[in-house]
Amino acid sequence: MSAVKLRVEQIAKYYGPTKVLQDLDLSVQKGELLTLLGASGSGKTTLLQIISGLTEPTSGRLLIDGKDETHTPVHQRDIGVVFQNYALFPHLTIAENVAFPLRMRKLAGAEISRKVKAALEMVELGHAAQRFPRALSGGQQQRVALARCLVYQPEIILMDEPLGALDRQLRETMQMEIRRIHRESGATIIFVTHDQEEALALSDRICLMHEGRIVQIDTPQAIYDRPESAFVARFIGLSNIISGEIRDGRMVTKQGSFALPQATTYPASASLVIRPEHVQVLPAGAASLQGEICERIYAGSETRLVVRLADGERFIVRRSGLAVDNIGDRVSLDWDVRQSRLLTA
Repeated sequence: MSAVKLRVEQIAKYYGPTKVLQDLDLSVQKGELLTLLGASGSGKTTLLQIISGLTEPTSGRLLIDGKDETHTPVHQRDIGVVFQNYALFPHLTIAENVAFPLRMRKLAGAEISRKVKAALEMVELGHAAQRFPRALSGGQQQRVALARCLVYQPEIILMDEPLGALDRQLRETMQMEIRRIHRESGATIIFVTHDQEEALALSDRICLMHEGRIVQIDTPQAIYDRPESAFVARFIGLSNIISGEIRDGRMVTKQGSFALPQATTYPASASLVIRPEHVQVLPAGAASLQGEICERIYAGSETRLVVRLADGERFIVRRSGLAVDNIGDRVSLDWDVRQSRLLTA
């Protein structure tokens, strides 16, 4: 287990009477890429600003390497920040932009040149050192901003939605670049995003936030396969959720009676989570859950079907490749109960 690099202890933040962070506890391991994920207003950016020193908490402590840094000024923290808008100086070359934090720290010229060259090579922009920002694409400019942060080798790097302004293809390319740079630099990175696909692709662990609280922290696979609440199941990926009463080890709902995954004890009422890729489409009458296909969306590697059940509820199904099912077809739906997730209501 890696050493704890950063620890948040009972951090709370008020803006007037409104409590926007709810007494948070969080540990970030050295060399980890942790993503703060949540919708707008969840508190993730406020937490990032407290970590960086741009905002003071109302209560609680922030420790870095075991040292209390709660009230340390922002310029005295060994933390680098990469923003969404790049914040490059347009009148400076790429090399001069990257060198800027080193010149502020009054390093010798030879050392600055060496560090700038190494940082630009890490982001694969050594050939662009003498260009100006306007001559680069959005993705290249974002890599320059990352190089400028990496060049003075901060212990912690904070990234506040750095890919939000990029188109989808470029965003996916930059995700791979950030993973590569993280692997090569060994830096501790805290990445903020509202995009759950981005969080799944990038993270060692995901910290999902909602209304100023941490609702689950886990690896991408665990948080997807084993959500701890219906909120997490809905936020991370697509989910079908059936709720009902538990009787004789089965869930009884208005749609029918369903088998449950094995458990030591069962609550009186619960929700069953079934991911769309685990749902099987069968001929009408072959299983107890019946419906009619009302939407069919082809997305290259998969086809997404939306099935309207008898009570008007909708069930989402993912089928690999081009599905033969058509809108209006009557079908039955089934799944392997071992691939479902039981949540207390």
